[in-house]
Amino acid sequence: MVQWVCLAAVVVATVVGVGVFARGVGRIVATLRRGRPAPQRWRPVGRRLATLVTELVGHGRFQHRPVVRVAHWVVMVSFPLLFVTLVTGYGQVVDPRFALPVIGHLAPLEWLVEAFAWLSLVGIVALTVLRLRIRPRPSDDEAQQRRSRFFGSNLAQAYFVEATVAAVVVAVLVLRGLEYALGAQGGELWATAAHFPLTAWLGSAWTGAPAAALETAVVVAATVKILVSMAWFVVVGLQPTMGVAWHRFLAVVNVYARREPDGRPALGPLAPMTLPDGSAFDLERVDELPEDARLGVSTIQDLSWKGLLDLSTCTECGRCQDVCPAWATGKALSPKLFVLGLRDHAAAATDDANLLGADLLTAGAVDYDALWDCTTCGACVQQCPVDIEHVDTLVGVRRAQVLMESRFPRELGQTFTKLERQGNPWGLPARTRLDWAKGLDFPVPVIGRDVETAADVEYVFWVGCAGAYEDRAKRTTQAVAELLHTAGVSFGVLQGEMCTGDPARRAGNEVLFQTLAAGNVENLNGAGATKVVVTCAHCFNTIANEYPELGGRFDVVHHTELLDRLVAEGRLRPAADDRTVTYHDPCYLARHNQVYSPPRELLGSVPGLQLAEMPRAGKDAFCCGAGGARMWMEESAGTRINAVRSAEAVATGADVIATACPFCTVMLSDGVAANARAAAGEGSAPVGVPEVADIAVLLLDRVRGAAPAEQA
Repeated sequence: MVQWVCLAAVVVATVVGVGVFARGVGRIVATLRRGRPAPQRWRPVGRRLATLVTELVGHGRFQHRPVVRVAHWVVMVSFPLLFVTLVTGYGQVVDPRFALPVIGHLAPLEWLVEAFAWLSLVGIVALTVLRLRIRPRPSDDEAQQRRSRFFGSNLAQAYFVEATVAAVVVAVLVLRGLEYALGAQGGELWATAAHFPLTAWLGSAWTGAPAAALETAVVVAATVKILVSMAWFVVVGLQPTMGVAWHRFLAVVNVYARREPDGRPALGPLAPMTLPDGSAFDLERVDELPEDARLGVSTIQDLSWKGLLDLSTCTECGRCQDVCPAWATGKALSPKLFVLGLRDHAAAATDDANLLGADLLTAGAVDYDALWDCTTCGACVQQCPVDIEHVDTLVGVRRAQVLMESRFPRELGQTFTKLERQGNPWGLPARTRLDWAKGLDFPVPVIGRDVETAADVEYVFWVGCAGAYEDRAKRTTQAVAELLHTAGVSFGVLQGEMCTGDPARRAGNEVLFQTLAAGNVENLNGAGATKVVVTCAHCFNTIANEYPELGGRFDVVHHTELLDRLVAEGRLRPAADDRTVTYHDPCYLARHNQVYSPPRELLGSVPGLQLAEMPRAGKDAFCCGAGGARMWMEESAGTRINAVRSAEAVATGADVIATACPFCTVMLSDGVAANARAAAGEGSAPVGVPEVADIAVLLLDRVRGAAPAEQA
């Protein structure tokens, strides 16, 4: 009787579970089909498959969380491996002594099943305990709750998934013990510790039970295992937005279809703005666009299918939120909540066609303030274990607001005007762009005036707007020029250099970016440029990674890379320095372009100079707050990002804060000064205020052999 009841329950549960789950799959597919085409996301197949396998096996995005990495890995592997036991369970409900043909008593497979069942149980307990420890508590105030990466996540769904995993693996282990006991009673040759290496001890406790009781226990245990699995199918199928469960399936596709097939995160260049047919927007063909063409992401169907897949894949783990500088300083933006808002809206639009054309901001899917909080530092993208491309999507929404709605922060309007009229965000006249060179005691050749083409020099020195107009950045420009001159490296500068367009593009003004970029590409190509050296991390990223799509392909080197090479070759010889320095990694040099070592090697080349790393350095470095066009916007909500980063730098006790980007120099200088003023105003004991300077300025000081700046 028990067996018939169990069999009926299993049949009903399976029909309902598979049916509801299939309905959930259908809803997700329907959502993805609403998106625009995403060209080049399936090929090259071989490279993408290799990247997928490497990512899954290596779990590289968990590198700073070893416990989570191991625990999640064993749970992940156990999911397909233990599926064999689910299939076996169906047979056991009919016949308690059932075993799959050929592999049913295959010892190596049995070892794997038992090992991963136990490991998965330990892993899921560890993950649950971790979630309980760092979850936001209702008794905490909002500021304390925000410190948890699970703030805003659906914890009930996560606990359900973790409980399901625990229940399934416990059922597997119990079944293995019962199988051993039943086989031992019948004198089966396979009923040995060699086939049950980790559960024979459990089964030994039951070998004295009547055979009928053991058979009933097998049927009941198999039924429980199947019912738990089908209950999971039902719950998940009814919740297509339950990313903590669906990522088991969707993450494989999402990782395979990542933007960079070689495994790099979606950093460096922004994804091009696309049209409804999936083709990239081209300024030269703008007149051919239909009048109703939508630019950017204003509705959910303006996302590509890959962008929509990103939303469905989110596990709500909050790693992106945990490293976001905007969220950490009390602002509205959380990369996780941004994704979840879009995900829920996309799911609702699948059920209600009226929402398909709804504006994302008007519909409440995106918070307007959060949209402009982003510094595009890329920490969220780097941390995401399922390769969600947060920055590309967020800038896509910005593009729609700027280009379609003309809605953006007031300060950006002023910046756009200055870029359009003067070719630089400071709005200063082009005729003063080369004034930085007037104080040098050697000539700086201008290509096309003093030398015929770029072929007459080794490098085109791209000065950049900050390097030409901002006083602190001009020191860097002058220092690099003198160092190159000292090392015997010939270089020249361009006439008619304009802003690369980085702030315009990251603020969403793609039309202005392409206008500026096209002019610069024409200028560089016309000068015959092949090798370019830059001091600005944003110029470095734009020229190296974004100009190729507009026909500008150059060998671009950051000044720290070139100077490091010159020191290594003995062409620059710095004198000793007994100070301590801490180095701030610019997001667009380090995280976006993986340039971590050359700046540190350059500092290490100065005899006696001690490097004191900040707690968040290298791949974990915290943003200065200037990226994503934030350099040109006020920061009124929460704490200023540069103040937090400056305090972190000062806390190292370093005499000097070294930078490698003019934006970072400005932000950290202002942050150090503001923190010092605040401390003085609060009556705090006076502390030493470190100097903030670009590495090139520090190196020039040592190459000249002068005393440290603080003693000069």
